[in-house]
Amino acid sequence: MAAAVDSPPIHRDGASLEAISDAIDTVNILKDGPAFDAESQFDAAKDKSAFRQYEDACERVKSFYAEQHAKQTVAHNLAARERFHSPSRSRPEMGIWEAIEKLNSLIDDSDPDTELSQIQHLLQSAEAIRRDGKPRWMQLTGLIHDLGKLMLFFDDCCEGQWDVVGDTFPVGCRFDDRCVYRETFAANPDSRHPVYSTKYGMYSRGCGMDKLLMSWGHDEYLYLVLKDQSTLPLEALAMIRYHSFYPWHKEGAYTEFMAEGDEVLLNAVRAFNPYDLYSKSDDVPDVAKLKPYYLELIDEFFPQKKIRW
Repeated sequence: MAAAVDSPPIHRDGASLEAISDAIDTVNILKDGPAFDAESQFDAAKDKSAFRQYEDACERVKSFYAEQHAKQTVAHNLAARERFHSPSRSRPEMGIWEAIEKLNSLIDDSDPDTELSQIQHLLQSAEAIRRDGKPRWMQLTGLIHDLGKLMLFFDDCCEGQWDVVGDTFPVGCRFDDRCVYRETFAANPDSRHPVYSTKYGMYSRGCGMDKLLMSWGHDEYLYLVLKDQSTLPLEALAMIRYHSFYPWHKEGAYTEFMAEGDEVLLNAVRAFNPYDLYSKSDDVPDVAKLKPYYLELIDEFFPQKKIRW
């Protein structure tokens, strides 16, 4: 595997991260949220007529994706996972609620463009799922789905905002035309690689979505942290790992790699998506009032109390 390349220290600017993340979310909301076992109801009266319009996105979003698309290479992703799994990497231990509160410190109250804190967004997602009567494991998934952004606090987990947020996609094969700003992948050296630039690249048709090397970000990081440290079902882990994989769950790209069982994962991610995005316009939750309920929920699926991040 490729060795990690020395890079300057990361500037952990919470306000800047949230500004980019919120700007991306603004254009990410689906026009027609597809159903899972039951169609979401909390968003029935919401206007969903003009979202994910990237041609009208602000320059911040366009610049972000230009950098992300240029730098998300196979070499970078192998190095990122090598660093994550390194026995020498310090892995802080903390509980889920403690992690939520730590992530909340990324918000800069002086930032005029940020109205919601992380904990408010996570509780909005969870509460929307709860109001629709969805299973307890899905409520918890709504509460924790963005905790991968904690990678900004830890050494050797990311190199900048470009490998924390934004749409995700597989590396090691041709970048699909249904990815946003497809033209900016021209700056990625893998787009000219004799193998990685081909349709199937280093994979094979029907190999299964779990065989794809997904672009590094908070989705993949949290999936790797939780996949063997919780009792969450496979569908919940799919919601966490693929909730930013819009080319797949929104545009229908990369389906040639799907194997038996992957349709279940795709349906789960599609079911989760409205709760992540449409809930942002809901009332601001009362954290103190809701905390006891979610502490009980956390204990149900994380009986060991502490997570190695």
